[in-house]
Amino acid sequence: MQGIKKVGLFFLMAISIVVAGVTFETTAQAAGNDVGYSVSAKIPKNQINKNNSFFDLRMKSGQTQTLQVRIYNVTNKDIQVKTAIHTAWTNSGGSVEYVKPAKSFDSSLRYKMSDITKIQGKKTITIPAAGSKVVTATVKMPKTSFNGVILGGWYFKRVDNKVTGTVKGADNIRNEYTYVVGMKYTKGQVPNPNMKLGKVAAGLSYKRRGVIADLRNPTAVMIPKLKINSTITNRDGGSVVKKDANKNVLMAPNTVYNYPMLYGETPLKAGHYHLHMVAKNSDHEWVFDRDFTITQAQANKYNHDSIENPGISIWLLIALGALGMLILVLLILLIIYLIRRRRRDKKDEDGDK
Repeated sequence: MQGIKKVGLFFLMAISIVVAGVTFETTAQAAGNDVGYSVSAKIPKNQINKNNSFFDLRMKSGQTQTLQVRIYNVTNKDIQVKTAIHTAWTNSGGSVEYVKPAKSFDSSLRYKMSDITKIQGKKTITIPAAGSKVVTATVKMPKTSFNGVILGGWYFKRVDNKVTGTVKGADNIRNEYTYVVGMKYTKGQVPNPNMKLGKVAAGLSYKRRGVIADLRNPTAVMIPKLKINSTITNRDGGSVVKKDANKNVLMAPNTVYNYPMLYGETPLKAGHYHLHMVAKNSDHEWVFDRDFTITQAQANKYNHDSIENPGISIWLLIALGALGMLILVLLILLIIYLIRRRRRDKKDEDGDK
């Protein structure tokens, strides 16, 4: 039970008023009146914790329920707000992602939040000046023996953003203000968490090279406050190639954490390697060992595609530049010498005459 309370606390910290995401704006500006709108969930009777501002609901098999969120417009003109239901997943930063929809889902995920919760009516709503509107979604829980947590978020984005500046030769800069109201449905007895190690291979994470290990949470429960320590050794010689540590990882139910162990300025090298990993929190610990191989083709590709690829060394560029200047000076001196020699020869010819 203590572990479940910790999960609820982390969920509250991650969700309660998420995000004013702003393009080319400071945090202080985003927190001001420029946002122009806010959202508020109407908390139903089956809320587990009435103090939470997100939907934290106790659900039953086959249950149908209507959920409502009110959007407030604090400006003196009409605005438009786009809304959608997203299924939560674990991003490569080790956090639960609610704003961006996932490109793919783990095979253990039985029920997506976006499948069992549907917005009623239009997905883009016009909110009158200094007014508000209620948006409704219908939940239809599956009629199965499923037990655990289904996690997601109700996403809101203002889409009539004004142009705030002009950059010569580029597109106009626009503000983007988004909110997410968390959605957490709990049915039956929450299972004990489990973790599995999937694929381990060389790759890129946000254009940075390294080894990526797929950590899977195949259970319908969040796994909070994970500490992960990893060591990669060379199987041919046993030497340590890379050590990595990560902490405060929060994994969403039934998702994969593509855990990046980034090499930085060190290039990937072809070879046979071994990964030893320990992932733990205050309640559980998992230990993984896995052999993997980096081929020469993979090393070449990811080293080349990485933004850390130095390409031509800066010192080589300096040397080439210096060599170019030297050649230019020598050419100028040669031209001056030839011009003077030609004048002298001409003068001697005139004297002979």
